[in-house]
Amino acid sequence: MPITHLLASALGGEILDMLSNTGVVAKIVLMILLVFSLLSWTIILSKYGLFRRASVQSGRFVRVFRRATRLQELTAVAEQFKPSPLVAVFEGAVEELKRGGSNPRTLSVHRATQIAASEELTRLESRLTWLATTGSITPFIGLFGTVWGIIDAFHGLGTAGAATLRAVAPGISEALITTAAGLFAAIPAVIFYNLFLQQIRDFAARMDDFSLELLNIIDRNGDDR
Repeated sequence: MPITHLLASALGGEILDMLSNTGVVAKIVLMILLVFSLLSWTIILSKYGLFRRASVQSGRFVRVFRRATRLQELTAVAEQFKPSPLVAVFEGAVEELKRGGSNPRTLSVHRATQIAASEELTRLESRLTWLATTGSITPFIGLFGTVWGIIDAFHGLGTAGAATLRAVAPGISEALITTAAGLFAAIPAVIFYNLFLQQIRDFAARMDDFSLELLNIIDRNGDDR
């Protein structure tokens, strides 16, 4: 068996031993952190897939949009690019054009695109607050478990009367597991929260540029849509 497998097995066994020896409060803290971590990774994976599809379909939609000579051509195929937030902006403009009849106002169309873009940003931002919350509070939850474990270790040391490092070290090492678990839950949440926020800013800029490009086409073509 390779040395890395031996080390992994040994470390895994030590961690399991420490987990089994932790107190009730530490176990409760670890369960809370596990729930935070599982929910965070569920959101991370779902959002990653959502943003990836939105980015790919946005690029394809823009290429089709720039090749189209009439908006009606794009209306017929827009549904297949639905994961893209640009489609919602386009559909908002088309709906406003239909309401305006033969004499639509550019300002009202622009407002319609802004409303659609705002709704899409709200959809993209949904559940991201959980990642921010996880990144903010899980280190403190883990620290609480550690402090409680250290207090318990020193209390046991005082009761036993054996004031040696050998006597207190196991309790402290077990208590520090909750801090490590808190960081394990927090670090991915913070990383992906910032990553997703940057992608949302990119989508917001793309929707603004697309709405302006769309308005230019509407102004140039007039009734020939």
